[in-house]
Amino acid sequence: MDSKILNAMKDHVLELGPAPSSGPYRHFKLTRDEDGIAWLLFDREGASANTLSTEVLEEFSQILVALENERPTGLVIRSAKRSGFIAGADINEFRGLSDTSLVEQQLGPGHEILNRLENMKLPTVAVIHGFCLGGGLEVVLACNMRIAIDGARFGFPEVLLGLHPGFGGTARSTHLFNPVEAMTMMLTGKTVEARKAKSLGLVDAVTQERHVRGAVKDAIFGRLKRKRSMLTTAMNIGPVRGLLASRMRSETRKKAPQENYPAPYALIDLWEKHGGNRSDMLSAEKPSFAKLMVTPTAQNLIRVFFLRDEMKKLAGGRSQIKHVHVIGAGAMGGDIASWCAHQGLRVTLADMQPAAIAGAMKRASELFSKITRSRIGQRDELDRLIPDMTGEGAKHADLIIEAVPEKLQLKQSIYAGLEKVMKPDAILATNTSSIPLEELRTSLQRPERLLGIHFFNPVSRLQLVEVISHDQVDREALANAMKFVGGIDRLPLPVKSSPGFLVNRALMPYLMEALLMLDEKIDKLTIDEAAEKFGMPMGPIELADQVGLDICLAVGDELRSKLGDSIPSAPDWLREKVAKGELGRKTGRGFYEWKDGRVQKGHAHVHPTPDMTDRLVLPMSNVCVACLREGIVDNPDTVDGAMIFGTGYAPFRGGPLNYARERGPENVANALAALAAKYGERFKPDAGWATFR
Repeated sequence: MDSKILNAMKDHVLELGPAPSSGPYRHFKLTRDEDGIAWLLFDREGASANTLSTEVLEEFSQILVALENERPTGLVIRSAKRSGFIAGADINEFRGLSDTSLVEQQLGPGHEILNRLENMKLPTVAVIHGFCLGGGLEVVLACNMRIAIDGARFGFPEVLLGLHPGFGGTARSTHLFNPVEAMTMMLTGKTVEARKAKSLGLVDAVTQERHVRGAVKDAIFGRLKRKRSMLTTAMNIGPVRGLLASRMRSETRKKAPQENYPAPYALIDLWEKHGGNRSDMLSAEKPSFAKLMVTPTAQNLIRVFFLRDEMKKLAGGRSQIKHVHVIGAGAMGGDIASWCAHQGLRVTLADMQPAAIAGAMKRASELFSKITRSRIGQRDELDRLIPDMTGEGAKHADLIIEAVPEKLQLKQSIYAGLEKVMKPDAILATNTSSIPLEELRTSLQRPERLLGIHFFNPVSRLQLVEVISHDQVDREALANAMKFVGGIDRLPLPVKSSPGFLVNRALMPYLMEALLMLDEKIDKLTIDEAAEKFGMPMGPIELADQVGLDICLAVGDELRSKLGDSIPSAPDWLREKVAKGELGRKTGRGFYEWKDGRVQKGHAHVHPTPDMTDRLVLPMSNVCVACLREGIVDNPDTVDGAMIFGTGYAPFRGGPLNYARERGPENVANALAALAAKYGERFKPDAGWATFR
């Protein structure tokens, strides 16, 4: 009897053909079904996800040679891992390379293997579930037919590493389906889901697991027909290609300057010059990829890729926190609450103002509609986010996050009430951005329960969360807080309590220096351009508007009271703007006008000088060195990761410490000393430069 329930359950079990027995291969299992179809199952040994290492490719090559001799009815390639198809090439093998000929040499076997796969004298079918990225997608493109399981996602993320596809993907994608769509995927790194991939012509069918065998037979025996598009051929014709390439360059310049991010331009050049001939493009891809791989941009972005992985590991295990209570439904508190609900936690959101909770719920609904595809999923997320006017959730929560304004007395009064009702093992966390925990804890009977969990705005986009300790904190609670951050898909950074911790302490001189430059009558657009040309995602003036001028002023005053003249004093006119309610993006007016949440700004008429750029960015490196010396953080790599994932610091520079290392620590210290002589002691090089390497 047919059962909808049983059919749904079948879709959670991978259809892998006949049960494979142990064979001679480490990373693959090979079996045949009753129709003589070979099923090749990729299951990389000792890994949670499949990647294409040199060893894997060698084994893959051996299998293809054997199959060419055995001549099965057809070949099915799929992953035996629940996580997805193939995550791409093993990036570890490309770290630190500086010789283009060596890179080309490493690419050679991959090209040969996929060419062999493409030219096999038998039907080849890729069956794809979950993610299919980079080198994995290039394997798929070398097959005759492609069957996607509903929900699969396809993408070329290489551009995010300063590269373009290197195993033939540039040529095969632009000749398989609409080259504009293929180039867009490669230029942006964005993924497309299965049904979109079908509409593009990237895959030939979308099905469910329970229908895989039938779909495979249709593909092998010719019943699944591929639609050919004349448009694909037409768009690869020289004059058309030249016009489209010109438009692509123009659009790319708006987002990524060529001097900082050469990969998109190299890809456009490759297609424009060779896109008319598939074979020529395959050959030209290797030297183009090799040239990019040895650039500082690519090596730094690869470093950032691994920094993210290392920071993920800091979480240390699975979180046991099920219920989070957030106090304060403002921009930060509301967004923290909604993100936790999105990640599957039960959340109660408390505030004394009903309007604040209503606003937070509205923002949550808008966020869920953007990041959650399923309507049912969106409903479930809203169900998990519970308005709590009475604060009843504090009695039951595993974790309480306080996110009220940066006022010491206000926070302490809240803690006094919480301590009476909290569960004995509950964690009390503050989202303070600048107040040392040594001051916050003074009103607590049990100060060991207090720690910091500091998010960054916008919560849904910035991955970093500072986890702040003090000398009386309970170590188990601290470990649980780290696990919690990892559990909500964020990167934890352990820091010791100090004014501004790491990120805000490093960021505030950047913002305040920009205000002093305004005082000098330097145009705000010129100031922003100085930072943007360096590679920052936005200039400091626009960033101040994004953060909120009131928050910038409060944090600046707090840090200056603790750190003295290393933090410039806020100009009087900033206080006047705040008093008038011109707070930036949230009020529609700050330094810029804002419309529908978008900044209204033109282009600078006066271009910035190198001196301006140094004034903005070198203090960040200086503070990071100071934080290392003071023991606030203990690892220079995680410092770089924190600044990239918490502020958007130019990723291709590899972080403020890596930038200093590449520029030369002595050069940076001397440049700071020159700035101090010219502009004041706030630029004085930290003593840590003497030992930083």
